[in-house]
Amino acid sequence: MLTRFAAPLLLAAGYAALAAPSQAQPAAFGGPKILIHGNYCGPGNNAPLPPIDALDAACARHDACTPAGGLPSEACNLRLQQDAALIARDPRQPEKLRSMAGLIAATATLIPSEPGRRSMAASVAAGPPQGAYAPALDRSAPADLDEDADGPDAD
Repeated sequence: MLTRFAAPLLLAAGYAALAAPSQAQPAAFGGPKILIHGNYCGPGNNAPLPPIDALDAACARHDACTPAGGLPSEACNLRLQQDAALIARDPRQPEKLRSMAGLIAATATLIPSEPGRRSMAASVAAGPPQGAYAPALDRSAPADLDEDADGPDAD
């Protein structure tokens, strides 16, 4: 059983050498897979199985932007952090998924990245491929934040 302190370390250490999910990958340095969620979150993956939910899809995109035998870019890790944070804040998601997304968001920037490499492949940066599972997140401002028609400085 992973403790709440061991899981972030395993997540950060294992992402170091993941390859694109076109075929199943072992964990970093040929070690065992230690998936903490779905088919793609954690060291290694279960490709070609599909992601099981929005968080797993975010992890699959992260795997896809990690070069074979190399480290992901800082941008790739940042995108995983942002995607996971959105899922963690989505009230329509189950509490267990939101908690796991929060853990991944908190640890994504701890994943080692390739020094000086800041870009990611355009196919990954553009979002999931058509027909792939992606969360429907409402990013609009809550109604109570809308200003009245007269504006904030109206007399």
